[in-house]
Parts: sequence; structure tokens; C-alpha cells
Amino acid sequence: MVEQYQQKLSKLQDKYRAQDFENGLTDEDAKARLAHDGPNKIENKKTPKWKIFLRQFDNIITYILIASMAMTLLVGDQTDTLVIGLVVVINAFIGYFQESNAADALAQIQQMLAVEATVYRDGIRNDIPAEKLVKGDVVFLEAGDSVPADLRIVQSSNLRLQESSLTGETDAVSKSEDDINEDKVPLADQSNMAFTSTSVTNGSGLGVVVATASETEIGQISTAVAEAKPKETPMMKEIGNLGKGTSIGILVVAVILFVVGLFLEIYSLPVLALAVVTMVVGSIPEGLPATTSVILALGVSDMAKNKKTIVKTLPAVETLGAVDVIATDKTGTLTKNEMTMTDIITPEQHYTVTGTGYAPNGSLQLAGKNIAPDTIITQFLTAGFAANDTELVQNDDGVYQINGEPTDGAFLTAYYKIMNTKEEPKYELIDMLPFDSAYRYIARLVRDQATGQKLLYVKGSPDKIFEMIVNKDPDFDQEYWLEEVQKLAASGKRVVAVGLTSVPEKTEEVTHELLQEGVSFLGLAGIIDPPRPEVINTLKQLNTAHVQVKMITGDSPVTASAIGQQLGLAESIHAITGLQWDELDKQGRQKAAKDNQVFARTTPQNKLEIVEALEQDEEVTAMIGDGVNDAPALKTADIGVSMGVKGTDVARDAADMILTDDNFTTMGTAIREGRRIYDNIKKSILFLLPTSFAEGLIVFFSILLDMPLPMTPSQLLWINMVSAVTIQFAFIFEPAESGIMNRRPRAHGQSMVNKHDVIQMIYVSIIIAGTGLLGHSYLLDQGTSQAAASTMMVNIIIGGKIFYLFNIRTSNFALNKDIFSNKKAFIVIGIMLLLQVFLTYIPFMQSLFSTASLTASAFVFSLLSGVVVFIVVELDKLVRKLTVRAN
Repeated sequence: MVEQYQQKLSKLQDKYRAQDFENGLTDEDAKARLAHDGPNKIENKKTPKWKIFLRQFDNIITYILIASMAMTLLVGDQTDTLVIGLVVVINAFIGYFQESNAADALAQIQQMLAVEATVYRDGIRNDIPAEKLVKGDVVFLEAGDSVPADLRIVQSSNLRLQESSLTGETDAVSKSEDDINEDKVPLADQSNMAFTSTSVTNGSGLGVVVATASETEIGQISTAVAEAKPKETPMMKEIGNLGKGTSIGILVVAVILFVVGLFLEIYSLPVLALAVVTMVVGSIPEGLPATTSVILALGVSDMAKNKKTIVKTLPAVETLGAVDVIATDKTGTLTKNEMTMTDIITPEQHYTVTGTGYAPNGSLQLAGKNIAPDTIITQFLTAGFAANDTELVQNDDGVYQINGEPTDGAFLTAYYKIMNTKEEPKYELIDMLPFDSAYRYIARLVRDQATGQKLLYVKGSPDKIFEMIVNKDPDFDQEYWLEEVQKLAASGKRVVAVGLTSVPEKTEEVTHELLQEGVSFLGLAGIIDPPRPEVINTLKQLNTAHVQVKMITGDSPVTASAIGQQLGLAESIHAITGLQWDELDKQGRQKAAKDNQVFARTTPQNKLEIVEALEQDEEVTAMIGDGVNDAPALKTADIGVSMGVKGTDVARDAADMILTDDNFTTMGTAIREGRRIYDNIKKSILFLLPTSFAEGLIVFFSILLDMPLPMTPSQLLWINMVSAVTIQFAFIFEPAESGIMNRRPRAHGQSMVNKHDVIQMIYVSIIIAGTGLLGHSYLLDQGTSQAAASTMMVNIIIGGKIFYLFNIRTSNFALNKDIFSNKKAFIVIGIMLLLQVFLTYIPFMQSLFSTASLTASAFVFSLLSGVVVFIVVELDKLVRKLTVRAN
């Protein structure tokens, strides 16, 4: 879109120059254009809540349960119909609240548009609603304004704009009316354009509207956000496939069983239908969605309270555990976003400056030893302090902040820390020449209060300052000093040259001509946005966990690569620019996304394309960003992560996760937590499926053997929903396994259930089903009622679950020193046992679930029968370990 603007505008330059901008459009012309193009606003379409709710019923498990409800209703079993219906509704509400809590990034983008704009129409300057702006309108900008549309600057008076939320650049950017004679220019280098949602920090100017609404850069971002469809997380795909496959398999068995039963006339048709429904209800893992959601929800709650991480969508917390690549912004994320002077090179010495950030804590060092500032260092620091248009302040919390340019802030901090004072230099301000990108320096004329002499201080781009120095000192070794500049730049530092000259007493104004008469060289400053120290350790941890980190930034490739080297992104840093990226085809982009660690001079579209290329290469990708320009990539990534403090509203709302402390190190903790949650969900599923299958087997064998149905659908649902979810709470609190951050992320498309897991589920199902049928038959042979025998079977299955829980908790032997590492597991088991007492002995529960009281010994025996499962599974572990050792 930017390239299109420039192409159109280049053809209209002569027309613009000849135009009287302060006449603007006529009202009639503006009305016609408004009718044709529409208002300057971004439309936001919301999905109705009722549609979100109805979507929750669109899955195979729900379809099967609804069909089961219809069948039980037809045969007159109203109690089971009610219980099954409650399960369906509970699962639907869980999904509804999870989805409806997703934030609306488009609404936040809409709020960023300016409310009013100052325009010229019919030669009169008026304030009008920004949504009534049209292409061709002439907009007046001044300090404090928010840019209301994308503008081509046609007049500029020291006009500077803050574009960090859109481009990622820290400093305010100077704007001019000069042509740009290049076909493709990065967004950050569009010096004659002003973009919607950016703000004016200095000066004033005029701009012609070239794009409104969805055609603006922010509108393009809005469109990209809207078109980015939420994707299923890796784990939810695995669970979905597992649930789908299991459900289809159960349905096939149910149909076969119904046909066989009908052919052999085992039961009457109503009884056979109810029996098949009972088998389906018992076998279907209807507790799977609820259980997964509960584990994720409590994991999310724990991360918000203890890990300084807000996860907005439940599956996102698990996705962290599968992340292969983290794509991240640099400024403020990997670095502190606090420009810091680290080097001072004078004609005599190369000094280092300690301390980082804007807090004036640190010292001047030479050869590693603290030293006091000499005369030339004092002059250097005073010049940098004076040639400055920024304020350094300490807020109520004691934190130092700047009001102005970060580079200027670095000079202020350096003065206070090296001079070891809170006092400003003693001079009288006379005049200042503000910084402008056209000449790239700032100068200040002062009177020294100690000597009464007038001094002119200047600092800026080395090449510009060196020209002034040569004019005064022809012997100045410009080539040598340019090499020194390159050395500092290659280490990722911004280089600023500082000069000084005395002027006649009659001088009252700073001019370019005065500066070109020549200045004396005071030295060079090396300034860096320092890496966060804690980030370096986190990157080491992520490298160990085989998680790659990609830096996407608006900085130059040299600076970004140097920062990447300091951070330890990789052993060897490879960089590519946005312009180079644009020249690549699809396959080239996939390779570039994989091979490069640094992406420099990028546009918002580049960020989105990089994330897409990584995902097309089957990488699970997390995107970290805080600006408006990051929103599309945040929405498209498998998991979008925004900063909570410095992040824009748009970025926070497009993201799946927010780091409340803006600390990249939290990502390491979050990934570890994601892996732990995935492990525990897998354990939970491996725990749930065998017991569900056991219930189905019980009904299956009962039908084939022409036995009375041992359990009702409502009893099976009690086991699957209430007991399963309750017992599985234990997995929520299961600690992470040792070495969890030393293994690779799980492979893309890897199944949650492996071959041995299937074998284990089969024999555990058979053991629980067989034990239950034996207990049920024994009680019936003893003349016990059907209700009591059913109650006995329910308790046998619950007993099997309780003992099997200890098998599943660890791949090591269950009876080890860590058995009490999850004390809450024992509390959960106690709650489950209490619920079984209620089910067995409370009259209301007996009526609802068709149960009956058991003797105390029968109740205890039924629960302890689960020890059979425990012993067999532990023997299986022993055999597997011996087999591995033998091989």
C-alpha cells in the first residue's frame, strides 16, 4: 500500500507544488468524495453471542449424546434423559465462556482513530469529525495532534511524529515534504508520509489525505487482523482427533451390537435400544472436554497469580509447551528500551561508562578502573547536556523516565552519573537549533556563568559534525575517526559526535552558517539500547529446550545482528532485511524464515509473512509484540504474546497471552508450565479412556451373554463426569517431571497416544470390566438386589480408577520417594470417596441414580478391588524397564 501511495504521488508532485494548499477542497467536492469512498472509519462486525453458544454443540461427542437423549426419551427413561442433557449443556457453557472471553482487537483499532481533524476547505481552516475526511483533503498538524488519516506531507516546520506503535522505532521521526525517489521504501523510512494513529510530538505541517479507512496502514492491519482466523491449537487437534476416532469406533461397535442383538433376539427392541445407548454413553468420553477445560482453566489461573502471565484462551497455555519458534520484537522486549551511553572516545582516550537505563547510577572507567572526569570529559558531558531537547524526571515510584528523545536522555543520564551530581551545568540559555533529519544535528548557544563566555555546543551524526570539525582543523583525521564510528556501529551502538566552539559576544542566534565556520572535536559517544540481562539467561534456557528465537525489528541489520550476538540468539547470527524478504518466493521465504535469526527493517506485513512462513514449515510459533504493527502477526501465530505494561491496546487484544511484567524471561517459565500442563492432560486422558472403555465392555458382554444390564446410563455418566473430573483434579497439581526443559518440543502432528498406551488401555479396561462383572454376578448369586449389585459395580470401577491414578502419575514406579509430592491428590481421593458414600447411602442419590446401600465390608472390598489394576500396571512398568536395559 505504501508503494502505491508513492507511485500515485510521484505523478502528482507538480500538481501539488502548483496547488494552493490552504484553499483545500470545496465542500461540494468533499461531499461527493465522501459519498463515493465512504466515511473514514473502520467497521467492526461482532459475532452474536447466540451464534457462539450454538457453535459449542458442533462436535461429534455432543451429537452422540443428543442422539442418546432422544433414545432414552423414546423408551421413557426420563431420569437418564435429564442427566445426559445436563452433561451436554455443561460442556456447551464451558466452551461458550472460553470463546466469548476472546478480546476484540478490531474494536480497539477503531478507537485509535482520531476523533477530529483540522482541515482547509474553501480556504477556511475548520475542525471536522475525522470520519468525514476524504482523499485530497488538506490537514493541518501541530504538536499533540493524532494523525487522522494517511497523509502525504506537503509542508513541514520541524514536524516530528512518534510512530513507535506502528513501526517499532523508538525515536520520534522527522517529516519533510521532500520526494522519495525509490520504488520500495520501508514504512519506517517514509519520511514524507504521516500515518493514521501516530502522533505529532514537535512542530507543525500540512498533509494531503491519500488514504482513509481500510486503505490506510492501520486499516490494512485491521483487515489482516479480521482475516486471521483463530486456529485449533496442536493439543486441541490431537484431542479432537482422539475424541472423533474413539466416538466413531464406539458407534460402529454399537451398530454391530444392535444388529447382532436384534438378529439373535437377545432383548426386546426397547430394552436392546436402551442397552446399546447405555453402552455408548458408558464408552463415550463425555468428560473429556470438561476435564481438559478444567485442567487448562486452573493452569491459566495459576499462571495469572504466580507466573505474571494472563492467558486469554484456555488452549493457548498448552500451546506454549509445543512451541518450536518464538518470533519477537527487539525494542523493549529483548532490550530495555532505555538508551544508555556505554563508550566515550576522546582524542586522548577510550572510556567506558557503567550502569544501564536512565537511572543516574554508574561511573566513568578507564582500563577497568573508576576515574574522575577530567576537563575534556566535563566539556564533552556539558556539551551533550546543553545540546539537548529532552527532560529526565523521576516519578513518584522513584523510576527515572524521559520526556523526549531516548538518545538525548542517554546524555542527560551520563552527565548526572559521571559528574556525580544532581545539579545542572551552570550556563544561561540563549538560543537552540532543534534536531531535524534534514541536517541531523542539534545545537545550543549558551553563556558560561563562570567565565561569561558564549559557547556553542553541537552534537549529531558523526559525518555532519566531522565536516564542521575539518572546517576549523584541516588536520583532523576524518578517515581514522570514521573507522572508530564503524567499530562502535558494528557492536550495535548508535554513534553521536560532540563538538564545541566559542562565539563572539554579539552572537544571539544559532545558524547553520555559524556552525559551518567550524567547531572543536570533543569526542564520540557510543549509545546502546542494552539487552535485558535476564533475557540472556532465558535464551540459554530456551536453547537447551530446543526453542529457537527470531528477532524481528525495524533497526538496521548491523545493529540488530550485534544485539542478537550479545543476547546469544544463536552461535552464528544470520540476518535478512524486509526489502530482501520481499524479493523471495514462497519456498525462499520458508527457507529464509528457518535460516535467519534476525529480520531487520521489517514492515507490519513482513512480520505477518514471517510468522506464516514458519507455520507453513510446520513450526509451532509464538509471536511476541507490543505495537499496533504487531497485531496481525499476533493474531495469526499459534500463540500471540503481548506486553501488559508497554503494549498497545490493539496488541493486547489481538494476543492470546499477556506478560503482565513485560518480562521476556516469563516466556521460559510459561513454556515450562505449558509442557507440564500438556503432560498432565495426556496423563488425564490416558486415565480417562480405559475406565470409559471398561464401562462399555461391561454392557457389551452383558448384551452378548444375555445378562441383565448391570448399570443404568445415569450411573455410567456419574462415573464418566463426576468421578472422572473429580479424580482428575489430581493431575492439575502434578509437578513437572525432571528434565522437562531439556527435551525437544513434541513433534508436529505427534499423536497423544502411542502404541504402548493403547495396549495399556486395553488390558486395564479388561481388568476393571472383568472385576466389576465378577462382583456383580457374585452379589446377584447371593440374592442381593439389582440396585445393590449395580452399586457394587460402580464402586469397583471407582476403586480401579483410584489405584490406576497412582500408576499414571509417573512413568517410574508408583511407590517411590515422590509419592507425596502431590499432596492434593490425596485430598481429591478423599473427596471422591466421600461422594461415593453419598451415592451409596443418601436416599436422594439412590433415587436419582438407582443405587442401594451396601454393607460396610462390601463397600470397602469394592474399592480395594482396584489393587489388581495397580499390581498389573506396575509389573508392566518393570518389564518395560528391564527390556530397555537389555537392549
